[in-house]
Amino acid sequence: MEFIRTRIETQVMSMTGLALGQLDMENPKGDPGLFGPQAVCWQVHGDFPSMMIGGICALMLQMLHPRVLAGVWDHSNFREDLLGRLRRTGQFISGTTFGSTHDANWLIDKVLSIHSQISGIAPDGSPYKADDPALLTWVHVAEVSSFMAAHLQYLNPDLSLDAQDRYYAETALVAERLGARDIPRSAADIDAYLQRMRPQLVCDDRAREVFSVLQNAPAPSRMAKPMGRLMMQAGVELMPEWASGMFDIRMGNFKRQMIRLGVNRTAPILRWAVRNASVHRARRRMGVV
Repeated sequence: MEFIRTRIETQVMSMTGLALGQLDMENPKGDPGLFGPQAVCWQVHGDFPSMMIGGICALMLQMLHPRVLAGVWDHSNFREDLLGRLRRTGQFISGTTFGSTHDANWLIDKVLSIHSQISGIAPDGSPYKADDPALLTWVHVAEVSSFMAAHLQYLNPDLSLDAQDRYYAETALVAERLGARDIPRSAADIDAYLQRMRPQLVCDDRAREVFSVLQNAPAPSRMAKPMGRLMMQAGVELMPEWASGMFDIRMGNFKRQMIRLGVNRTAPILRWAVRNASVHRARRRMGVV
């Protein structure tokens, strides 16, 4: 049994930002980082299955913004290194959530430096810059709203509205440090923002290609392939209906139920197996069991 547990954990960890080996989540002792263990974001970001599902959903939502998509299309090697991109994104989220104050600040400064070098012209002729506050807000909201949706779907459907609002207020701190402005800080404000943004969103051939790359992304191992396929399906199923409709995705109730059943049977195994994720290491740093 221990062999199986370790094997599963190894496979899971290979897909996370910890695989990059740049952060020491266990030191310095007692450093709460940007938030600390009492924060709601520690609860939400500490669950691998729901974060994986939410991350897939978030990426698809983000690509519906033409200028965000143009930046990824022109300045990213996502076709050749999708897993690497996901690891780097995971490293940033886990590092700014669970990492030491030094490491969190280092990650934010690193992203600020990268963003300052990214600019171009979108297919419609409009200029874009990665440090555009409006684009940063869209990326952030697509991300945190997807993480929360996955958390409510697959881990804690009873999370109070007050806790949800606290989560959005907490995570706005990092978005603001990156340059985002007018960031919604409550569940109601998040919903209103998404509705306001819908007229600006487009699902074109480029967005569909990103979706195809995601669907056909190679798993890190043969053992991880079935789990990866299920997580992909769950990420697609999690999207708001208006967004999945833009991708021409139609999913009946039976298929939705089968996807959710598959996740609800698989997620407890993953949670049982993983003992050294970022949240576990950060708890050890803080002396929290």
